[in-house]
Amino acid sequence: MDQLTAERLMDNLQRLKLSRAAEMLDAISQEAEANKSSYLAFLDHLLEEEVAAKEKRRIQTAMKTAGLPSAKTIEEYDFSFHPHLDKKMVMELFDLTFIPKHENVVFLGPPGVGKTHLAISLAIKACFHGFKVYFTTMETLIRKLKEGGQSRHKAYLNSSLVVVDEVGYLSVAPQEAYLFFQFVSHRYERSSTIITSNKSFGDWQELFGDPVIATAILDRLLHHCKVVNIKGHSYRLRGHSITNPIIKEQGEQKNKQIIN
Repeated sequence: MDQLTAERLMDNLQRLKLSRAAEMLDAISQEAEANKSSYLAFLDHLLEEEVAAKEKRRIQTAMKTAGLPSAKTIEEYDFSFHPHLDKKMVMELFDLTFIPKHENVVFLGPPGVGKTHLAISLAIKACFHGFKVYFTTMETLIRKLKEGGQSRHKAYLNSSLVVVDEVGYLSVAPQEAYLFFQFVSHRYERSSTIITSNKSFGDWQELFGDPVIATAILDRLLHHCKVVNIKGHSYRLRGHSITNPIIKEQGEQKNKQIIN
């Protein structure tokens, strides 16, 4: 490719805002000459780079807009640590068929078993496929519901998928319980919600402080819902135990220091 043509092509790519294609033009043209590629093959390779870059930016923007706290994928989840978890059932969720059906997903289990990891992984997959996603903790959601009410323009109400993390870690006042009920009611059969909770459904009456409200929430949440109950120990505490000699010794020394 002669210098004048290369400069004109580079200028046109930049004017068309094909930044990745402009960046890769020289390398791909050299590769095409070395491999004696056809003009169509050269153009195909150049445009593939641009499309891949735009898709990457789109997903990154969607994840940022969703407010995801990290980028955890299902490939990083250690199913071997929870041998009793039905992997097939979990992996079927990643077909994302529950979203167009306006179904919910609830992950139950003690802290550290990977509830949030799975919820984030589903949210990332949804972003990849173009769904509008919103991630929040229960505490943050309650605060936003108090501040912003139930306006249908709020992302936590109108997103195709909303993840509400850490339901059950903090007690809920009666007014807050009613706001959460309104939130669940608004999204009922309109869109999908993922809930992670360390509380079994039997404990939700105590959590929300009102058996009527708790029942009404569960009635709408579970009507079209897939429940994943994860039993086991915390993955974050793997390899640690109060029976571990080193930890036990450190604990005993700390106790002695406190006594002294």
